[in-house]
Amino acid sequence: MVKDHALRVYRSDENLAREDQLAHKIAAIAAEQLEPTDAVTDMVINRVIDNAAVATASLTRAPVVAARAQAERHPYSPGATVFGSDLRVSPEWAAWANGVAVRELDYHDTFLAADYSHPGDNIPPILAVAQHTGRTGADLLRGIVTGYEIQIDLVKAICLHKHKIDHVAHLGPSAAAGIGTLLGLDTETIFQAVGQALHTTTATRQSRKGEISTWKAHAPAFAGKMAVEAVDRAMRGQTSPTPIYEGEDGVIAWMLDGPDAHYEVPLPELGEARTAILDSYTKEHSAEYQAQAWIDLARKLGREHPELVEENINRIVLHTSHHTHYVIGSGANDPQKYDPNASRETLDHSIPYIFTVALQDQEWHHVNSYAPERANRPDTVALWKRVTTQEDAEWTRRYHSIDPAEKAFGGRVEIELTDGSRIVEEIAVADAHPLGARPFAREQYVTKFRTLADGVLASDEIERFLAAAERLPELSASELGELTVRGNFPATTAKGIF
Repeated sequence: MVKDHALRVYRSDENLAREDQLAHKIAAIAAEQLEPTDAVTDMVINRVIDNAAVATASLTRAPVVAARAQAERHPYSPGATVFGSDLRVSPEWAAWANGVAVRELDYHDTFLAADYSHPGDNIPPILAVAQHTGRTGADLLRGIVTGYEIQIDLVKAICLHKHKIDHVAHLGPSAAAGIGTLLGLDTETIFQAVGQALHTTTATRQSRKGEISTWKAHAPAFAGKMAVEAVDRAMRGQTSPTPIYEGEDGVIAWMLDGPDAHYEVPLPELGEARTAILDSYTKEHSAEYQAQAWIDLARKLGREHPELVEENINRIVLHTSHHTHYVIGSGANDPQKYDPNASRETLDHSIPYIFTVALQDQEWHHVNSYAPERANRPDTVALWKRVTTQEDAEWTRRYHSIDPAEKAFGGRVEIELTDGSRIVEEIAVADAHPLGARPFAREQYVTKFRTLADGVLASDEIERFLAAAERLPELSASELGELTVRGNFPATTAKGIF
């Protein structure tokens, strides 16, 4: 069964043994070649389809076009595929371009606990290395399972955002571990790669604060690219700062909870099935995960209460968790969250905006709901400014609960009408959540891909990709290149260095 690994800071003169270091324990797990369970295999296929769906929908968006153009300047043989391109490129650049495409719309899977994560971000770097090195679908499957396991285990235990460190600091180590499993590397090599990947992927959360820039989509892609390069260096015998987590000048001591910190990191025992991917959940809507349940509730309220129009509403208060209030709510104290001219990246981190539009439209669309003309609609702007959030201790407790049956990402809405009446409703999890009203299964993932690919890919290309993805564990090395999408996507971007 899962065992907690005690993690703290050690003075240099304490000489923490290598095998007792967290990076080494991660590496030992990654070095094992275990066959995934049927349920885990099924979920990996779902996640590969989900990633491709959201990447396809973003192929003409500026950050993705720029990242693809950069990657295409690094053609390589055998190389790896790039979404929307016919070229094979160096694997670290494929990881970069595909990572940006997957992340751009904030629309793929999530896991929230002590920290935040999008564990599907592990797939682009692991897939790129698999294609370049001639691995099979079975190899890729094992690598992805490790990437999910390590990232989710770290997210369950170590809070980064409290110290304003971006959550991709958990992604660098997990992607490096997943690549280690994919390639069948030994524990020592993976240990060095995990340390390097962590060391090079710690950055501040300013990318998710205030005026949110296009870098939000690039951040996990950068972590994946760094993981590929870290593994390459480690395979060449290069070493990393040690102990990277526990050292007196290490990540915990100076970037996280400090010299007196203590964490309990849940890690599977050697030989134990890696099932963490089953704890993750995808998004039905293109928005920050903590907005998913609120979109569903707002749509429901809009359908059931036609009187909920701007002129009839005094104010709307969303009682919710600490994270939702301070990250995407009014507790963030970001004026941009109420700015109709804010970027899409900012609006998808504004629950007052999202709730308002979902209430008025009774739907959520990954493009139309963020359009400038939609954000500037007068009745939307007027109502939006009357929507605030408040932290509620019980919803915060449920947000952090380790019991899946009570863990929640929603809250209670109180709507005060101009006639003095009130409407009060609550929602715990999104409809698409495993415990929600309409849990996602393979049918819903395939539908999501078809919906987002419609009008972007040719119909035969949609079917080709789905057929390849659903055969993932059986794919030969020569077939692994089928896990991409192709089409005519001309790149119009400013010239850079490359």
